[in-house]
Amino acid sequence: MRLSDIPFGTTDWTRLEATEHKGETGLAYWRTQTFGEIRVRMVEYSPGYAADHWCSKGHILLCIEGELDTELADGRRFTLTPGMSYQVADNDAPHRSVSAVGAKLFIVD
Repeated sequence: MRLSDIPFGTTDWTRLEATEHKGETGLAYWRTQTFGEIRVRMVEYSPGYAADHWCSKGHILLCIEGELDTELADGRRFTLTPGMSYQVADNDAPHRSVSAVGAKLFIVD
């Protein structure tokens, strides 16, 4: 990731409109900023959320609230709680997200 041509700025995430994304079960709400090729999101998963697809996009993800279970296509599972993060490169490990109790995440991709 190369960060260039991004002037200093601040983001009040509460002022950005959330877009709704349906999962296999539950809902995800994204508040998104784009800086060149970099997408930055504040994402909230409802309790009972399960992604409806495998994702191969690279991310740096920080769990702010709740609990997030991430399943990799090879069968490994990881649980993130507040203060934990994961990072994965594009096309490295297809993954999908599940949250029994809901979660709030900060994601850069």
